[in-house]
Amino acid sequence: MVDRSLMYEESYFVLLMPGAAEEILTAEELHQRIETILRDHQADLPRDLAKQPTVTAQAQYLINTACDFELQPGQTMQWFAIRLEK
Repeated sequence: MVDRSLMYEESYFVLLMPGAAEEILTAEELHQRIETILRDHQADLPRDLAKQPTVTAQAQYLINTACDFELQPGQTMQWFAIRLEK
């Protein structure tokens, strides 16, 4: 059984995209955004990511194991779990 860190149980993430303002996304919104990006990068995925059977599985694997993804040389998207408090 995989021991999941508290980070992966967070409901909100900050997403940093090159040349764009930071965004606060729900976990589901982040997943959807990463899926969209991965659909455009299927030809050049890292081997461990490419082994995942679907784009949905690839996105979940990436969220669970990393906090960034290189879009092209020198341009990387990043995401970080955050807590929103009242």
